[in-house]
Amino acid sequence: MGVRRERWRLSMSSGDIKVAVVGGSVGGLTTAIQLRSVGCDVDVYERSAGAMTSKGGGIVLQDNMIEWFQDALGLDIASMSARTDFLRYLAKDGGILTDREMVWLNTSWSTIYSRLFQVFGTENYHRGQQIARVEQSSESATLILESGEQVTADLVVFSDGIRSTGRTQLSPQTLPRYAGYVGWRGTVPESELTPDTFNVLSDAMSYYVGDSTHIVLYPIPGSGGELEAGKRLMNYVWYRNVPEGPALTELVTDKRGRVCKVSLQAGDVQDRFVEQLRADAAALLPPAAAEVVLKTKEPYIQILQDILVDRMVHGRVVIVGDAAFASRPHAAAGAAKAVADAISLSRHLVEADFDVDLALANWEPDQLAIGRNLVRRVRAMGARSQFENTWIPGDPDFDFGLPGPSA
Repeated sequence: MGVRRERWRLSMSSGDIKVAVVGGSVGGLTTAIQLRSVGCDVDVYERSAGAMTSKGGGIVLQDNMIEWFQDALGLDIASMSARTDFLRYLAKDGGILTDREMVWLNTSWSTIYSRLFQVFGTENYHRGQQIARVEQSSESATLILESGEQVTADLVVFSDGIRSTGRTQLSPQTLPRYAGYVGWRGTVPESELTPDTFNVLSDAMSYYVGDSTHIVLYPIPGSGGELEAGKRLMNYVWYRNVPEGPALTELVTDKRGRVCKVSLQAGDVQDRFVEQLRADAAALLPPAAAEVVLKTKEPYIQILQDILVDRMVHGRVVIVGDAAFASRPHAAAGAAKAVADAISLSRHLVEADFDVDLALANWEPDQLAIGRNLVRRVRAMGARSQFENTWIPGDPDFDFGLPGPSA
């Protein structure tokens, strides 16, 4: 085996490496762009047949993402993000408990996706490609598409999210673990907010921590990319406990009677639950946060789950991003983890002279450690905020970031 690997290593160059990336969302495009940047021949296979769209969803840009967008892709980060200058904790009566200077750049899923899609292009992006299974030999892996088509590559990367086909086949014992609460999400145009609410929220990452609940609010670019204060969107996630069982099943059954496994999109949540959300917001949240929730036309629900794999490498197949480590949004690090996985993978390929097996063996340990640390951290944050009621407003242990505030 050692001799064969050495012959393989010596015969390979970056242009010889064919990579198939499964999943064409933010994580998959990040992986594809980064691997192509070191010379790999990359194709992306996305299950959705139509253009991918999002009703909203904020993303906090971590340092590694900012550096990658600016230095590797040459993108102007200021043209795609809304800036906040404070980390602010609100009191129930509308006052401010703590206010710490802290700069964050916030964007949206749709903004990130559109920029990445422009960079990667359409030629090697294949829509409507459902993967049935993956097979492999010692030196390649083959995707079997539901259409019957087969795609063979030197490396297959599954970056297809929490419902990953690759993880389901290669790590069937790894199942999503429900967190015990959901995230109600939505956006409201800043132009629709009262002046008092706008003044409280527009310049900050704002939190309110209540009894077994918390909400975070921050501005993101407008639906047309607007960045001027007053023309952006106010984005939020409100975490609410829902016990597993009948109560959860009822909540996540959409208007057509389908039980959703990951999220309910805007417009799909039953009206009675939206009405209850608004009533609860008025009763439980500070005035500014309540106003944003009340003015959300179509709130949606994210079912919060953890995924924690034992392995990311399975021969010539790897599982990355949310497909490997799905984490609750508390650390705002899901997209940052995808960038870290992709940059590290490309670096190890280069350092191993494109010996794929050697690169994967060197790449996996650190990425497993990063993923495990992230899931451990957000579980602790969720426990303290939603069940133990030990989240102290202003505690730096709850600051955003992939490695954590003490790293």
